[in-house]
Formats: sequence, structure tokens, C-alpha cells
Amino acid sequence: MTPDTRRKHKIVLYNPQAVFFTMPLALLAIGSYLDAQEYEIRIIDGRLEKDPVAAVLAEVGDALCLGVTVLTGAPIRDALRITQAARTRQPDLPIIWGGWHPSLFPMETLAEGQIDAVVIGQGEETFAEIVACLARGERNLAGIPGCAWRPRRNPATREGQPEILMNAPRPLRDTNKFPAMNYDLIPVERYFTLKGRALQGRQSRQLDYISSQGCRFRCTFCADPFVYKRGWFGLEPARMGEELERLWQRYHFVDVGFQDETFFTSPRRLVAIAEEFQQRHLEFTWMATMRADQGYRLDEAALAVCKRAGLRRVMIGMESGSQEMLDHIKKDIKIEQVFDCAEKCRRQGVAILFNIIVGFPEEPPESVTESLRIAKELRAMSPNFEIAVFYYKPYPGNEIADTLQRQGYRFPRTLAEWAEFDYVGSSGPWVTKAKHDLVEGFKFYQRIAWGQPTMLRLPLQALARWRCRHDYYGWPVERAIIEKLKPGPQLS
Repeated sequence: MTPDTRRKHKIVLYNPQAVFFTMPLALLAIGSYLDAQEYEIRIIDGRLEKDPVAAVLAEVGDALCLGVTVLTGAPIRDALRITQAARTRQPDLPIIWGGWHPSLFPMETLAEGQIDAVVIGQGEETFAEIVACLARGERNLAGIPGCAWRPRRNPATREGQPEILMNAPRPLRDTNKFPAMNYDLIPVERYFTLKGRALQGRQSRQLDYISSQGCRFRCTFCADPFVYKRGWFGLEPARMGEELERLWQRYHFVDVGFQDETFFTSPRRLVAIAEEFQQRHLEFTWMATMRADQGYRLDEAALAVCKRAGLRRVMIGMESGSQEMLDHIKKDIKIEQVFDCAEKCRRQGVAILFNIIVGFPEEPPESVTESLRIAKELRAMSPNFEIAVFYYKPYPGNEIADTLQRQGYRFPRTLAEWAEFDYVGSSGPWVTKAKHDLVEGFKFYQRIAWGQPTMLRLPLQALARWRCRHDYYGWPVERAIIEKLKPGPQLS
């Protein structure tokens, strides 16, 4: 059989069900890195399938392996369901997990017994080496950096629990060494449709794109420093311009969501990216993440270039309105920088989503009060500014969580327990009922108080602003009114 006619190895990649519709960029990255002459890539997204199990089982019968990307929380439940179904149908099928959860808990993930290997951190090269090994008929993954794995049981006896082996780590590679993502591997139009339903038409034709990997900062509540070792690499602006122009001409999107950890890391690169967009006459808007200190150091003329090139919104992780708390969590920003950044964006007509975290261990009540006070000031600066408030939940791989573990805090131990872990909506044991009621009241009423004004909303806005000024959220009659108006106005 000649190289041109030989049968390709099928690789099945699965993205678990979740409540958001970001395109599966991690699977696109590893699928695009594999040699298309050698491998046939099938990406199955549980969010797009009526019966995800049936969709996977229909493909794994002749597959070389099944790869699953896994985030902590509810996606684990679906990932386990798919893994167990595939294992039952194909007992010898190699199953490999990657993503944030296996990267943080490789040994614990493999201890479940259903998974053969996990990819840790940046996965393109590691996964490619694993599948190349499997394609040669080998199952010994020794010597492949960046993974942990379970040697096969004795096929004759299938007795005993095999040892779990951890290979050497793989250094973070410059993302410019990797090929462009092949979006033809996914049904892009279906993601546009799902985004349109979730966003009620706003930026519904939004393409997700990642232009950099890593984070150079040291926040003690975040797992990024543990996974990326404070490294960072960004794609060259010319390459980004070429790729996005090609994708824009093919998919006709109207907005790009940059899914980078820290998009504004390099001001010079940022301006070059914006100039690429302008020179190529790319008619889409875009949003990206920005640290407050990065925005503070960014010349406003550079921000203006970005605005002219389509920048519509930035997301700033302020985390706390208390400088003492910011110093404690090593955020390395100043409250003054937040307001400076906000004023620049207000003048340039750039929207901001500020993220705040409350409920850190031993956080004093005045810290939460100060965070809400700062949030109100920022929200009042512009109707295009929004606030999202989250509760701290300890996630291993950072300084605060390590301290809690030494103090006896019990983290989930099994994949089933981690599947119940809600790091978005639930609060930790450090949040009293009074503090929780205060925060939840603010979260509801701030959306009304400073949303886009209309004649119908003005009475509700006036009352909501009074409530926020006085932190009084009892007798919530407005909720009943809003419920009667549903499907009603977008208040955020």
C-alpha cells in the first residue's frame, strides 16, 4: 500500500458538556498539530449532540485512541460517562485525558482506573508523541515528556493494579512553532447559532481565538503559575493578521473573543496587532483580557489605535477593592491603576467587565464592603461598565490553597467529588449568611441600577441605585415586577 492510499489512523477527540459555548480551542490545537496525512481527526462536542455517548461510540470502534479535554467541575461528570461507555465498548482503547483538571491532578485522575494517560499543560507535542507511539503499536509511554500514564496490565492475567508513572515535565513552547488551528475540524456555524441563542443576538457570530499561552504573574489564588511556570508566549502580529483575515473571509464572523489569559502583556505587540487589523481592513470587533497594571502602563494613544481597530470590550480581573487584600493575594496592582484604566477606556468608548472575588479565607468584613464600594464607583462611571462578582473557592496549585491544605481543609479526592465542585456560583465556608445575602443583593440590583437607561427602566433604576447606595436589599419587590415582565429587558 502506497503512502497516499494507506488508511489513516482515526483520532477521536471529545469536549464534555458545559453551560458555555466557547469553541473547543484545546482540541482544535492538538488536532491541528497532528499530521493530516497520517491521522483522521474527529472532534465530538457534547454540547452539540443530542446523544453524546452514541456519537462517541459510533466513532471509537476503529479509532487509535480517544482524547478528552477536561475542566474541573460539572464537565468531569460527562467526561467520566463518555470514558466509561467507550471503555465498555472497546476495552483496549487507549483513553487520554488533558486540560486543566488532569494537568493539576495527573496522579489522582489516573487513580480512577479508566484512563490510560494524561497530558499535562501545553498538549500539542505531548499528545502527538503519544499517538505516534500508539500508531507504532506501542503502549509504553516512557520517555515522552509532559504526561503521566498507567502501564497496561498483564494481558494474560489482567491482575493487580499497575503502577502510575509520571514522566519528566515538558517546557512551555513558543506558540509560533505550532501550526494555525484548522477550524474546519469543527462545525463553526453551529457555535455561532448557540452563541446567538445565549447572547440573544449580541455578537452571536463570534469566533473564539487564542493568541497567546501562559501568564507571567504570581496571584496566590490562581493555578496559572503552577501550570505555566509563569511563562508566556504570543503569536506574531503578522501571523495573527494573516490567520484572522483568512478565517474572516471564510466564516464571516462579526466579533472575535480572544481567550488569552493576559492578552495585553506586550504593548508593542498589541499595537502591531491592531495595525494589522486596520491595514487588512478587517471589519470585526474584538474583546480581550487586560490586567489593570497593563492598562495603566498602556499609552492612551495605543488604546485609541486598538479602538479604531475594533476593540469593543476588555475584561479586567480587579479581584478586590481592598488594597490590603490585593497585596495579600499578590495581585500586584493598585486600586489607582484600576481607576486610571477605567477612565482611559471610558474616554475611548471601550466597555469593561470587572471581575471581583469575595470570601477569601480570613477576609475581614470591611474588605468585602470596600470591594462593593469600589464596584459601585466603577459601575457608575459608564453604562458600558459591568461587574461580575464571584466567591473564592480553593483550587489546588496555588499558595492560598496549599496553606489551607496544611491547615486541614479537605479538597475533593475523587473525580466524582470534583465533578460536584462549583467554582463559579457557590461560596466557601468563609462566607457568612449575612455576607452572602449582601453580595447576592448587590449582584442583582447593580445590574438594574446602572444598566442602559430607558423610560421603562427609570423608576426601577432609581430605586435600585438607592438600594446599592445604602446596601439595603430587603423586601425585593422589584424582582417580582421583573419576573412579570419576562421575557423582559436585558438589564445588564
